[in-house]
Amino acid sequence: MTQTSTLRVSPSSPTEPTFHYQVAMPNPQCHLFEITLHLDNWQADTLNLKMPVWTPGSYLVREYARHLQDFHVTTQGKPLPWQKISKNHWQISTPKTPNLTITYRIFANELTVRTNHLDSTHGYFNGAALFLYSPAHQNHPLQVTIIPPDSRWHVSTALPPLPGGQNTFVAADFDTLVDSPFEIGTHKIHHFSALNKPHQWAIWGQNNLDVKKLIADTKKVIETEAEIYGGLPYEQYLFILHLTGNSFGGLEHKDSCSLIYSRFAFREPEKYNRFIQLVAHEFFHLWNVKRIRPDALEKFDYDQENYTPSLWFCEGTTSYYDTLIPLWAGVYGEKAFLDILSKDINRFLNTPGRAVQPLSESSFDAWIKLYRRDSNSDNSQISYYLKGELVSLLLDLLIRQKYQNQRSFNDVLKQMWEQFGKAEIGYSPEQLKGVIESVAEMDLTDFFNRYLHGTEELPLNEYLEPFGLQIKGVREKHPKPDLGVRVSGSNGTATIQFVEANSPAALAGIDAGDELLALDELRVTAEDLDSRLKDYRAGDYVKVTVFHQDELRHYAVCLGEPKPVSYQVTRVKSPTPEQQALLGGWLRISQED
Repeated sequence: MTQTSTLRVSPSSPTEPTFHYQVAMPNPQCHLFEITLHLDNWQADTLNLKMPVWTPGSYLVREYARHLQDFHVTTQGKPLPWQKISKNHWQISTPKTPNLTITYRIFANELTVRTNHLDSTHGYFNGAALFLYSPAHQNHPLQVTIIPPDSRWHVSTALPPLPGGQNTFVAADFDTLVDSPFEIGTHKIHHFSALNKPHQWAIWGQNNLDVKKLIADTKKVIETEAEIYGGLPYEQYLFILHLTGNSFGGLEHKDSCSLIYSRFAFREPEKYNRFIQLVAHEFFHLWNVKRIRPDALEKFDYDQENYTPSLWFCEGTTSYYDTLIPLWAGVYGEKAFLDILSKDINRFLNTPGRAVQPLSESSFDAWIKLYRRDSNSDNSQISYYLKGELVSLLLDLLIRQKYQNQRSFNDVLKQMWEQFGKAEIGYSPEQLKGVIESVAEMDLTDFFNRYLHGTEELPLNEYLEPFGLQIKGVREKHPKPDLGVRVSGSNGTATIQFVEANSPAALAGIDAGDELLALDELRVTAEDLDSRLKDYRAGDYVKVTVFHQDELRHYAVCLGEPKPVSYQVTRVKSPTPEQQALLGGWLRISQED
């Protein structure tokens, strides 16, 4: 077992305090990180410590302080008085107390890319979810020493190690500490080089992943994205990957990213492609978001929401490129790309909230809507990831058509990088619009008013047609009339999960959460609802029987017109040479393909 040791840091000047965190996990199976903060050369009579309520890149107040317990403060072994000022604010009385020690524990049993997880196999944490900080010293350098529970455990993080310090790492400031997650355990580490810079995959969890293929495809993604921006803005990069039963997610950082995925999802091409999209997405963020960022996110306020209407560009544009990058890199081909684009368009066109919530509002209200879904979410909101992706698609196609692929949205990214990213100067929504207009050489006020600030339907077919593509609604040979509900269930049950606004079911008074029992007094299940509806036609009335909060209810529902079962992006039958040239330049394929 590794013994706990105390490493003192000499102050850089007689007047500056030093902050040194120690993270121990003596009983990892109990899911408790034990944090010790050694604070030396303290001069003030009061010390204020806070815990962030959110972490950059994930726009939801998560109240990390709810997992903190066993808070204690001592100086030379004697307790110091303290009080809690608010949910995430501790205040300590420190007159004539140059050296003090703060200890607390964090419960860590939530395995996501934005939280903490500790068990007998590994420890993973995000700085915002683990560390208290002094707001008055947020820009001070910090040190972190990791005390593993077993000498066989090793540490992976993007933070540089302290020379001569065992498992000790240095952060330039608290923002850097928050931006540098830690993986601690016996995870596999795979080193590789891309564009002459060192990279690592740190992989935890049993899996069926072909690591050689992963590294080869990761290098392709890195090289393709670096080509857009003109190189890599870091000295080394770390991919942290957690493989579990059934999970999906990622969180970007400046010199690393955290990913979580299903452990046995790599042999199916479609699921492997989705994973490479995730890699491409989070890696793309090291430019777009981490360095090219809205002015509202230039200085983080860890106490509350940080509002911006520009997440459509931060996340939506990144989502658009995560479909293109693997195509351009040769990881998958045109068919896979069009299938992925079709699925995204299908989700968009089957979300009624696209006609209710503007894209800029979706971005601004991320804090209260995107991560807090309810049964009415699809009726009242649209994801800035999804609509932002499609608006980015329209802007890219607009520019490409106008300049015959000699310009594209890539030029927008390059200009944003040169103007804002390299110097890390935050941009305003007006400046972002100005850069796009300068590349397109046209006034986009009407476009922005319609598709970002308004809810007008996106003219997808109009913009795809010059590239020889079209969106077709796929209909069944024997279509079912529309009831307006989505159900789930098994073993003969059917629970209504969603009722579309203004649909036949909604107008009749059926609610999400109702248990669907019968159509025309004959039992119906989730498995056979669609086939049962095919026995009716649009305009027919059907008696729908449900349990509503344990009360048996009957509704007379007038069924609506059938809807497409899906939407598919396909090539037009006889594309013109101009269409073929535009498509080939966009997708980087030859006209003969």
